[in-house]
Amino acid sequence: MLAAFYTRTGPAREVLELGEQAAPVPAKGEVLVRVRASGINPADVKRRAGWRGMAMEHALAIPHTDGAGEIADVGAGVDRTRVGERVWLWNAQGGYGTAGRAFGTAAEYVAIPADQAVPLPRGLSFEAGACLGVPAMTAYRAVFADGSVDGQTILVNGAAGAVGHFAVQLARAGGARVIGTVSNDLAASHAWAAGAWEIIDRKRDDVVAHVHEITEGEGVDRVVEVDFAANRLSDIAILKANGTIASYSCSSDPEPLLPYYAFANKGANLRFIQGFNIPAASRRAGEAMLARLAEEARLHVAIGAAYPLRQIADAHEHVECGSLGNIVVSV
Repeated sequence: MLAAFYTRTGPAREVLELGEQAAPVPAKGEVLVRVRASGINPADVKRRAGWRGMAMEHALAIPHTDGAGEIADVGAGVDRTRVGERVWLWNAQGGYGTAGRAFGTAAEYVAIPADQAVPLPRGLSFEAGACLGVPAMTAYRAVFADGSVDGQTILVNGAAGAVGHFAVQLARAGGARVIGTVSNDLAASHAWAAGAWEIIDRKRDDVVAHVHEITEGEGVDRVVEVDFAANRLSDIAILKANGTIASYSCSSDPEPLLPYYAFANKGANLRFIQGFNIPAASRRAGEAMLARLAEEARLHVAIGAAYPLRQIADAHEHVECGSLGNIVVSV
């Protein structure tokens, strides 16, 4: 099969290669998927780059944890009626801190545990399906990890980002009113289209003052946080008593100092979200919600760009530069 791969970490254009690799054979409990689209997440780019000293876990790695395609074959113990099923994939490589699997979705075929191949809802393209594994499910966990948000006010920091854009939609569908922060007018339009109730330009506006103004001093019940280190002080300033900050990233400073009593005096809850490590029950609930919203044409998957597999280095560099919408590779 044709696959992208790397044997050492480093810059995309220096380490990513394209060539023939042995096609996988599904083991017991696995399905073989003909990959049609492979989603690229910041985690995939960081793993390939050797972020913070991250070392190679295998002699050769095919990148990307997310993807979508059709089931071409099944291993022992898997119902053969699944052959031909359109599916989206999650955790093809595994999460941070684990050896995971060597072979991800940037290839014509991938073998993966059957429950990690989820039926792709009608109306969603393979490119859209390739964006559900990390971005959409991380957003679901960040919004609903502590139960219903009906009637709550939620702040989504980075509302135009891959996770944030889904978080706005899911929180809105769950009955919350959503405030989003963005950094420019184009991002604001993107977040408005997702269903935000109010948008704050963090580069122009005082986020704390604006939130207190529009909530009449009450603050927010929950913050979905893209960078805890950068926003922790403003987050706690706008959080209601006993509210929750659900943070899924902290890239500006992986070891932030925590102002303990600012959090403790409000009885604040700090929840860390790891999209690679979502509890099974929450994952099943998230998959069901995504399917329902897709069937109702209420789930918008923003595709920023789609590259052919031979341009995978360009695609990785696009992710590193940032953009509106998810970046995918067509296989």
